[in-house]
Amino acid sequence: MLLERENAVQDFLELVSNTANSGKVLLVSGEAGIGKTSLLEHMRQHPQINNTMLWSGCDPLFTPQPYAPFQDIASSLSNPLVNLLAKNQNPSKISHKIASTLFSSLEQLNEPIILIIEDVHWADNATLDLLKFLVRRISFVKCLLCLTYRDDEVLLSHPLSTVLSLCPSAHTKRIQLQPLSLNAIEILSAHERKQPWPRNVADKVHSSTSDLYRPSDLLKITAGNPFFLSEILANNTFDSNTIPSSIRDAIGARLSHLKQPEQDLMLTLSLIPYSIPVRLIEHLFPKNGETLAMACIARKLLQFDTQGEFRFRHELARLATLACLSITEQKRLHLKILNSLERLKLTANLAWLSHHAEGGHNASKILKYAPLSAEKAANLGAHKEAASYYEKALKYVEYADTQLAASLYENWAYEVSLTTHMNTPVIEARRCAITLWRALNRLDKIGENLRSLSRLYWYQGQAERAEHYANEAISTFEQLPASTELAMAYSMRSQLDMLNERTSDAVFWGEKALALEQTFPNPLVKVHALTNIGSALLMSGNAEGELMLKNSLLLSEQHGMHEETARVYTNYSDYCVRFKRLSLAEELTTKGIQYDTSHDLDSWTYYLVGIQAQLRLEQGRLVDAQTIAQGVQKLTNQTVLMKLPALIVLARTHIRMGLADAESILQKALSQATAIGEWQYIIPLRLAYIEYAYLTHNSALATEHIAPLVKLQSSILNPWQFGELLVWQSRFGLSQIATETSRSDIPLPWVLELKKDNELAFNAWSDLGMPFNAAMALLHGHTQNTVASFVNAYSLLQSMQAKAVLRYIRKQAQQAGFIDQLPKRQRGPYSKSRQHPLGLTAKEQQIFKLLATGASNQDIAKTVSRSQRTIENHVSSILSKLSVESRIEAILRVQNEPWLLR
Repeated sequence: MLLERENAVQDFLELVSNTANSGKVLLVSGEAGIGKTSLLEHMRQHPQINNTMLWSGCDPLFTPQPYAPFQDIASSLSNPLVNLLAKNQNPSKISHKIASTLFSSLEQLNEPIILIIEDVHWADNATLDLLKFLVRRISFVKCLLCLTYRDDEVLLSHPLSTVLSLCPSAHTKRIQLQPLSLNAIEILSAHERKQPWPRNVADKVHSSTSDLYRPSDLLKITAGNPFFLSEILANNTFDSNTIPSSIRDAIGARLSHLKQPEQDLMLTLSLIPYSIPVRLIEHLFPKNGETLAMACIARKLLQFDTQGEFRFRHELARLATLACLSITEQKRLHLKILNSLERLKLTANLAWLSHHAEGGHNASKILKYAPLSAEKAANLGAHKEAASYYEKALKYVEYADTQLAASLYENWAYEVSLTTHMNTPVIEARRCAITLWRALNRLDKIGENLRSLSRLYWYQGQAERAEHYANEAISTFEQLPASTELAMAYSMRSQLDMLNERTSDAVFWGEKALALEQTFPNPLVKVHALTNIGSALLMSGNAEGELMLKNSLLLSEQHGMHEETARVYTNYSDYCVRFKRLSLAEELTTKGIQYDTSHDLDSWTYYLVGIQAQLRLEQGRLVDAQTIAQGVQKLTNQTVLMKLPALIVLARTHIRMGLADAESILQKALSQATAIGEWQYIIPLRLAYIEYAYLTHNSALATEHIAPLVKLQSSILNPWQFGELLVWQSRFGLSQIATETSRSDIPLPWVLELKKDNELAFNAWSDLGMPFNAAMALLHGHTQNTVASFVNAYSLLQSMQAKAVLRYIRKQAQQAGFIDQLPKRQRGPYSKSRQHPLGLTAKEQQIFKLLATGASNQDIAKTVSRSQRTIENHVSSILSKLSVESRIEAILRVQNEPWLLR
């Protein structure tokens, strides 16, 4: 009986009718027992719904099976999806393949479908990642995706909260179910006793209703929870003095009235949080198992699920029943169930076996099944679940032989490191693995773990230790016959040298890796080494590296190496920004962000977005640079390293805009960069400090940051950085500090500034598309008309909102006596003159906002009162400027870069 859910039913019906045009997400939330499943059961029987309904859910296993709810429904969607979920695949590709295959299966549907996944607060991380992929694209499939969850369990730190935040507001409906009112309880109570509840003035029990609980008492005790109510009302024995105070009490009272065999069945099944096959019940209770189960269904204690298997009516009922068992009994019954699963050969679902082995505290069984479960999870790309299984096995590592123990430490560390947890326990696990492998004299394994330690220390910002372990790995592998592993160790060392601006060393080790790859062909080694060498050469000003990066990009895309492709886009874009090839940087950052977004590579996405912010800074688009950089800083799921490029940009924009927090952001960024220890971050920040010192007339601060740069080998600074350093020294009158000023590769704009040819420098910077630098050039040097130069610079800087430099100019003009000739200060916001970060016109921005909601061209045309052909032209232009091929990719970019919607 469904009460007080009329609005929810209407919302559901409306969503179903709208799904024919575009997919929708329905989020049904509420406390345990509030009636989420009852609502969906009601909708399944509703006469107005004729759509196919696929129903699945998540189970509260100790560690859930990867993609568990999709395992149940895959056969109803497509055979390719079934095959992907069933077979071992390349872990680097499988998760994205599963996501794209699921989406393709939904995309090909002719009729709308309803996909229900219950209890997603218990979902495994692989399922949550798949849901993230799907909800971002939901408007492009004919699917109503209905997710139910307990909102009181999903706090901000819960993994599900990320999925919920990604649900597009224009295509998402949220239903939060509320407890039943007193009126509803009266109706429910009357329905149970087959006659209306009498309305008394006084709150007394009428003689004809003495066998019922008072509705007011029920409301007070249950707080209107429908499941709790149903359990109390289902109790055959009434005692007004012992109203159950909890669901556990209500269930316990009902269990006490069962026959002993039925009680034994319920207690045993309470340890099984998944759908229970009839075969398993019959093996556990060989004489009359199915008969007992059917009797419990008749008593409304068990039910059939959507697969036709047995299950408790509600998880609350299972937990309340489980609470009646002692810990000792739970362990015994877990092992009994595990034995039945093994004897029946119901071993395909390793998560079940691991669950009962853990519940039974059986070391040998855990060491047998947990690693197998972990391996299967890893092969499905479910690395968090794999790590969890290995962690369970490690609790019993003292019972494992040396080789198994070493493998457990090694594999756990590997799986955890893939989820970005580069912390001390992971490092210690690698150390333990190395110790155990040394006992077995396995040099190959020792070398692999040493190389992994190098990577871990690099992520922690400990460059010296990273290099130490990289060298140790190479030394270890060189004691063995040449191999792919040795080639990868060489390439790892090449990467470390490249990141620390040691070009010759990076090329040396990269070429050694490529030479080995010729003997032991491996696309990953080739791509990794080419990226390292190409990046090192380009960053040192050697154009030969560009062809290497292009070849690496081609190879990585051909072999589906998503992260390596992202790395090439990132490094190539970074080079273009550093060396002021801004047109190519525009193309690469846009394509790279689009690629990262379409493959859900969030960490790479936002690092590259930080480089895009740097590009906007170089283009003089300070507000756009600030907007993008602030957007990245607000993210909560990114590492310091991935957000640092954007933080550097934020510091420089706030310096130029004259904002009060500029220095504090500078300090924070330099502190992070120093901890990481890479010059690619430290040098730009010291140059930023020098600029800040210049605009605040603080020569001592300038000297403090010029001195460390001067002491560096000149090759560590790229030509543009070296030229900028020399110009700052000149502006502060410190031109003799530099130990080397004879470099022949200093870019022309800086050479012209050093020669004080400010008008020619202005033209050179303007030709590069860098108006801020052009304006700064006008403020220094020899000129016949200083006033005109200052006025021109002032006008340029006003349009950029570079208020700190405007104050500097006004002060200089005041001292020189021509302040009255400067343009008048602009008042109010500059938003109308701001350029869109991707160059969209005002009309395109209006249409883009509508497009982002999933509106069709026809809908947009009606909204803005334009012809559909005109809208098609605008949409085509928008897609081109976003460098995407479809509307779905445009929407994905908006979801990753919300600042694009002005």
